[in-house]
Amino acid sequence: MVQTSSQKRVDGRNPEQIRHVKITPHITRYAEGSALIEMGETRVLCTASVDPGVPKWLQGTDKGWVTAEYGMLPRSTHTRMNREKAASSGRTQEISRLIARSLRAAVDLKALGERQITVDCDVIQADGGTRTAAITGGFVALALAIGKLKLAGLISGQPLKDYVAAVSVGLGGGQALLDLCYDEDSRIGTDMNFVMTGGGSFVEIQGTAESEPFTREEMARMTDLAEQGCRDLFAAQAEIVGQLIPLR
Repeated sequence: MVQTSSQKRVDGRNPEQIRHVKITPHITRYAEGSALIEMGETRVLCTASVDPGVPKWLQGTDKGWVTAEYGMLPRSTHTRMNREKAASSGRTQEISRLIARSLRAAVDLKALGERQITVDCDVIQADGGTRTAAITGGFVALALAIGKLKLAGLISGQPLKDYVAAVSVGLGGGQALLDLCYDEDSRIGTDMNFVMTGGGSFVEIQGTAESEPFTREEMARMTDLAEQGCRDLFAAQAEIVGQLIPLR
């Protein structure tokens, strides 16, 4: 059975508590939408760039597209990593696709028109949960870019359908932990990532038991924690983009 208790974690949090969240909008000058998200010691710079036109396979469909690219700066981790070249690693490509899928769940591509929005998520500092922070911050950058298009009269409808945020949940020693930092993530038995909409639906769930398999009851408890964490993240997003799309 999954337990939660008042025992403090390595960073002083309770098991059911997400890290301190800070989202700073309009962090760059030139991108149509941008935000710096800080989840504890993890920091990700998210920028949304609007380009006319869509990929060839979408041309003539009157639909837009949202894609994403993810990367980690060379000294975003404890030791320097090589700067990624054009052919990025499999991990980077997988995370980029995850972010793109997650953000597209928030957008009515038909209402976007034949234009593409690329959301770049660059990890400045990594302390666990970089992909979930990128999704959460990427949504804010995306919403701000769409808001700018609407303000300019380039879009008449409402492409934003809902909020999207993501959080990790871990399971170790029979205890579920919300929003893992690196120290927890590196030694946890089960690590899961949940991507959710503001309406309470799931976009994606990724999870692996590194040691002991988990039960249905444990899965339910991790899901409950993820919903709780995402609600906190939606509230943080709404402080910035609530005028563009009300939180349900």
